[in-house]
Amino acid sequence: MKLVSYREREEDAWRGGFMHEGRVKDIAHACPGAPSTVLGLLEEWANWLPVLQTAYEAQDGWDLEQVELGSPLPRPASFRDFYAFEAHVKTARAKRGLPMVPEWYHFPVFYFSNAAAFTGTQANIRRPKATEWLDYELEIACVIGKAGVNIPVERAEEHIAGYCILNDWSARDIQREEVKVGLGPAKGKDFATSMGPWLVTPEELADVRITGEKGSRYDLEMVARINGNEYSRGNLKDIHYTFAEMIARASEDCSLYPGDVIGSGTVGTGCILELGAEQYDWLVPGDVVELEVERLGVLRNTISE
Repeated sequence: MKLVSYREREEDAWRGGFMHEGRVKDIAHACPGAPSTVLGLLEEWANWLPVLQTAYEAQDGWDLEQVELGSPLPRPASFRDFYAFEAHVKTARAKRGLPMVPEWYHFPVFYFSNAAAFTGTQANIRRPKATEWLDYELEIACVIGKAGVNIPVERAEEHIAGYCILNDWSARDIQREEVKVGLGPAKGKDFATSMGPWLVTPEELADVRITGEKGSRYDLEMVARINGNEYSRGNLKDIHYTFAEMIARASEDCSLYPGDVIGSGTVGTGCILELGAEQYDWLVPGDVVELEVERLGVLRNTISE
């Protein structure tokens, strides 16, 4: 099942919908009594899932071209972004002349970012006035669909409602200066995060699932293109820490709630910082950034002033 947030006009509120065979169907219309938003639906996920699976196959609704898609969660409950791909961490640190941090192998680490700055596919991303080093980050996110605290790794996937493509936009020159203080990225990250184009529920990925003692990995190719030219290519199966491990870490002595978003961090080769600005220019207004992940779709944004 693919879930979207959509609207017919810019002044309209975002509504929850299904995406099926190129058409968007309103969830509340298909399932009378259902919440009208994706977040509302996640908060009652267990109650509505059987009904949703039946209504999902219906063919009426809008053509995709007739509506605007936002982030599946236009304003998530919270956003934690992890640092889970070893290749990215090693290369990004080596670019700065730094060795790998031994503690990175002890537990998955994350930072909180701005849940109020989410946007969807086709939206323009405004370049911050203070940056000349604008970058993309090719990631995948999972969305929490079941609340919990101190969630063990072996039960963590029960709390996942689905997966999305994520672009954790980064102002690298701002980030470079602020991390020297020792608190991690903040203004270098909080201006925009793109997610979408839809939320894909786990059963649609069952045939590419690789099971393990510490949770599932998925054999999903990940590609980034700038103005049609491929910059990045990786695979979700190469992630060091699984989403189950990330959820277990995030929920230690802390409750997770439906609508919380957990990002994977950047896949290896998944940003200009890692590839090298001497090889690829930083993003400028007019650039079109496409992140594509098998089964999850294409997340496309254009940089603006």
